[in-house]
Amino acid sequence: MPAFNLGESIPPHTEHAVSVSLPTWRANVGYEEGEDWVVGSMTTGYPRFFIHRSIQAFAKDILEKTGRKGLVAFLFPTRQVAARCVSFVKLRAPPAIVSSLEVLHLVLDPANPQSKALRGLSPSISVVICSPEGFSFLKQYWQHTGDGVSSRRAEFCHSLFKDGLLRVDESPKNTAAPMSPKPCRGPKRYQRGSSLDAGKPSTTSQTSTTVPDREETLQFLEERFGRNLDVSFVEPAKSAIKRRIAGALRSDRELTASPVPEKEMESNTRGVVNLREDDIYLFPAGMNAIFNAHRALLGARGGLKSVNFGFPYVDTLKILEKFGPGCVFYGNASEADLDHLEARLKAGERFLGLFCEFPGNPLLTCPNLARIREMADKYDFAVVVDETIGTFANINVLPFADIVVSSLTKIFSGDCNVMGGSAIFNPNSRYYSALKDFARTGYEDTYWPEDVMFMERNSRDFASRIERINANAEAICDVFRENKLIKAVFYPRDNESSANYEACKVPGGGYGGLISVVFHRKEQAVAFYDAVDTAKGPSLGTNFTLTSPYVLLAHYQELEWASQFGVDPDLIRISVGLEDTADIVKVFQAALHVAEHGSQ
Repeated sequence: MPAFNLGESIPPHTEHAVSVSLPTWRANVGYEEGEDWVVGSMTTGYPRFFIHRSIQAFAKDILEKTGRKGLVAFLFPTRQVAARCVSFVKLRAPPAIVSSLEVLHLVLDPANPQSKALRGLSPSISVVICSPEGFSFLKQYWQHTGDGVSSRRAEFCHSLFKDGLLRVDESPKNTAAPMSPKPCRGPKRYQRGSSLDAGKPSTTSQTSTTVPDREETLQFLEERFGRNLDVSFVEPAKSAIKRRIAGALRSDRELTASPVPEKEMESNTRGVVNLREDDIYLFPAGMNAIFNAHRALLGARGGLKSVNFGFPYVDTLKILEKFGPGCVFYGNASEADLDHLEARLKAGERFLGLFCEFPGNPLLTCPNLARIREMADKYDFAVVVDETIGTFANINVLPFADIVVSSLTKIFSGDCNVMGGSAIFNPNSRYYSALKDFARTGYEDTYWPEDVMFMERNSRDFASRIERINANAEAICDVFRENKLIKAVFYPRDNESSANYEACKVPGGGYGGLISVVFHRKEQAVAFYDAVDTAKGPSLGTNFTLTSPYVLLAHYQELEWASQFGVDPDLIRISVGLEDTADIVKVFQAALHVAEHGSQ
């Protein structure tokens, strides 16, 4: 992949890219310091940290057209999400900021005849507005939860707003809305049970005559908005994504809307019987899946503290700390940590759930899930495992977990142009019934249809891509292990916790595409990073190799804190892609050569 300019989207010329080029070590530091030469050049960024330009433009237009210029606005997909954001700010912000809070709801104009063709998309927007001093509080909620609108939703809804099809809801009951609105399924022939309707008879609306003709809808969308978005395919696309996650999708069943036979599901889910398609929930971002898994446990089990086990991705810990009663943190994911936790449990302390990554990011440590499962069964707490880095194709952690979460943004998509997340409820969990009861009223499907369609298309070759990435990563790992500049290599195959990984690895599975390395000296790391001829920026799991000084980006304000858990501030993380193995090995050998001779 050719070199990228500073601030260019990764992939280049991709309007909804989820990474951005930070091609030098100095650029990464400049980004964290907020230096204009970096931030001002960025065309995009990772969506939960960098508010996409299309979202910024829409928010600005709303403020100007509603007479609120000079304030700040954050956009959310539903009223319930906006209400949660307001509650979060009220608990933390000073009274002057709280008093400035306001919420507007943008809805389709019922008087406009063209609105009828758009109802299946549910293009609503809820806007949380406050004084500029409240920006950081709103941004915290946006970043931690992943609840904000996607750039595609914002772009589409902004066009409606400009054309007068989307307007401020001024009705007396504009704060009322059902917790889990039923999706519009389009024409009758596409009306099948959604994930939350599984097991129920299909029903048709008594007012079905108000549903526009499908061809009329498609023609309207394409002519007005330049899209060929067939709403009737959205539910089948979600079903296809869920089947891939469950390991039950066959090539001859691509995008079928028919239910998956239970026997087929059981025989293809690697030891987890009774798993159904409606046990898999989709979200607009991986962090949103974690946030809602925590919400579901609080709703199902009550207000207990959680355990964050292992060095976490930054926002997982923030969710557990800031939403609910708090958490206990064990940063090493070691047997000694489990001994300490078990002692607390024996003494009578109780927890809501234990949250962990498998493997962890960035040290690729794998906790002892078998022992955690035994402790959870004995002392009554839930286990939530984030398997993003290991991936469904390499490992199966569901037998050890009550909920498995994943960021579909990463290797499941691979193309680095759409966000998504998933949560699987283990049907054999003791909390399954309570979790399902919560989901019936507490789960909102806010995954924007265009994003769904991109995720479905991107993930069709998910399994075959993983095989290539596994092989490439092992080859690159060996290059680092043989080089005298390298102080430490972190990779699930070779870590001290490798036996824990092997216990969950599926037949034919590999070790994933993530490698972290630490050089003996910082100047070697800097020289290597500046020289390596790959894409360089945030995120992971891309189809192309992506390199990042991860700790610098994720923990810049807490480097000393991170180091006490063995996380070196100069660690470099490599997300390995699909390049020819010999070619990508040469790329890293060349960068190591520069690091050796250019840092002396």
